[in-house]
Amino acid sequence: MLKAAIIGASGYTGAELAGLIHAHPNLTLAGLYVSEGSLDAHKPFASLYPRWRGVIDAPLQPLDADALSRIYADADLVLLATAHEVSHDLAPGFLAKGMPVFDLSGAFRVPGDDFYQRFYGFTHQFGGWLSKAAYGLAEWNQDAIKQAQLIAVPGCYPTASLTALKPLQTAGLMAAGRKPIISAVSGVTGAGRKASLATSFCEVSFKPYGVLNHRHQPEISHHLSNQVVFQPHLGNFSRGILATIYVELNDDVTDEQIASAYHSAYDGQKIVRITDQWPQINDVAGTPFCDLHWARDGNQLIVVSAIDNLLKGAASQAIQCINIHQGFSPLAGLVQE
Repeated sequence: MLKAAIIGASGYTGAELAGLIHAHPNLTLAGLYVSEGSLDAHKPFASLYPRWRGVIDAPLQPLDADALSRIYADADLVLLATAHEVSHDLAPGFLAKGMPVFDLSGAFRVPGDDFYQRFYGFTHQFGGWLSKAAYGLAEWNQDAIKQAQLIAVPGCYPTASLTALKPLQTAGLMAAGRKPIISAVSGVTGAGRKASLATSFCEVSFKPYGVLNHRHQPEISHHLSNQVVFQPHLGNFSRGILATIYVELNDDVTDEQIASAYHSAYDGQKIVRITDQWPQINDVAGTPFCDLHWARDGNQLIVVSAIDNLLKGAASQAIQCINIHQGFSPLAGLVQE
């Protein structure tokens, strides 16, 4: 059993990680941590998430100097479910101790001199680690995930989008010089647990945001090696992402080539499910799955991708990355085999 410490355990993603690690056959919790000044420090984890009452009774410990010493001494790996700047500052310390770090923030996802200043509002100080991080898109980067010490778990929108687009890009079916258009909607948990007027029950509404300047656009474009148009929307539901993607195909692409691209990529990988009907949020909410379906009209292809933003878009994909990195069964702790 490997001991996993979670930093940022009071948030929605941190809570999902705690539940997945508790149920994992090869992992155990080495501690649940929050920032030193958090109002949740010292509270029982189950007081925030009562569904875990009597199951995960550990306290949320403040991440002070003593806590860091305990993690260095006791944990085998660290998961960072923290803000981007916090992960940026914390990860190098754990890496210097030789610990594998699985970072669920955006702090190490995209190399580039001005990327973080432009899209995240801070200057990146650890270019060496940025260049060595493996992008944790589990079905596509297994060799890099196995070998890297730092795994940057993808964003939720990029996971839904890249899972749908990479089979087409890899097979050379997308028309050169054309941008796929991604119209995606996320549940409110994607905005995090902190109270906000925009995400309160009485105020939340189906609406676009981040028009032409969302930070996930360059993340998707970089890891697809193709520019995309990306437009996110806030949905009035709690969890899940549905992405409808419009792709222009090369001339003379056949239905058989499209099907072959997807089946070659995902047959035998139980987390991504190729379905015979249009995916919907209810099919994947609360699960680690990504559902895909497509249809075409001439050279125009429409692909729909559905995931749970907190699971395949965050926590369960991090567990996939741990499984790959440590040589466990790829589905351990996620799907009954």
